[in-house]
Amino acid sequence: MSEPPNFDEENKLRLQGYTSIAGIDEVGRGALAGPVVAAAVILPDPSSLSWLTFVRDSKQLAAKKRQRLFDLIQKEALPVGIGIVPPSVIDSVNILKATQVAMWQAVERLPQKPDFILIDRLTLPQCPIPQRGITGGDRLCLSIACASIVAKVTRDHIMEELDKVYPGYGFARHKGYGTSEHGSSLWRLGPLPIHRLSFAPVRNVIASSSPPVVLSSSIPLSLPAERSNLVTPTVNSSRNPAGRGRGSANRRQMK
Repeated sequence: MSEPPNFDEENKLRLQGYTSIAGIDEVGRGALAGPVVAAAVILPDPSSLSWLTFVRDSKQLAAKKRQRLFDLIQKEALPVGIGIVPPSVIDSVNILKATQVAMWQAVERLPQKPDFILIDRLTLPQCPIPQRGITGGDRLCLSIACASIVAKVTRDHIMEELDKVYPGYGFARHKGYGTSEHGSSLWRLGPLPIHRLSFAPVRNVIASSSPPVVLSSSIPLSLPAERSNLVTPTVNSSRNPAGRGRGSANRRQMK
């Protein structure tokens, strides 16, 4: 296993007088379907949490280990905030701005306001809180790595729920990313309201349809007010309005 992220950045900031430091990361920027999800995590003194030595960037962890760490972060972190931006907003403003919106939502949903934020790669121009973007922050900075785990597990849970709403696309396996399985099902069954219509692979399917497919990519991915940081959102159970061939048969079975 690679070297674990450390608390060096947080310690430097504490020496400067900052006491509430949040790490922020996102998941889902490159997916063709589903939301982009960001998490903000404020950690206590890491010396009291021995399990933090097992934390890595979420991409370096197996799913079971991610889930165990997610549960520990949920239990031990001071506050955790989650931001979720649906495909309709991604299509409207572009993925970079949508990612920044999700990150800002995550900060706003922290029960405790941070006085400094550390972000993987990006910065938040709309956020007045002092901040720093760290290239490779999810590999280097402990707070950011914890945020990457929370964001990844949260989004995976959302995509697993969407797999139940829209069977046949394999969302529980590929989580909406552009795998060969996803591409094949997209061409076979057609795009869904949860697909990102502005992304080229989805746009190409729509353009090739006869008659042309018209979709709204809006889908409610709201968080309950209580424990909104860690609860998987509910999703609309409307069926695929654009399916073709076998997709239509699948929909008849689902009704």
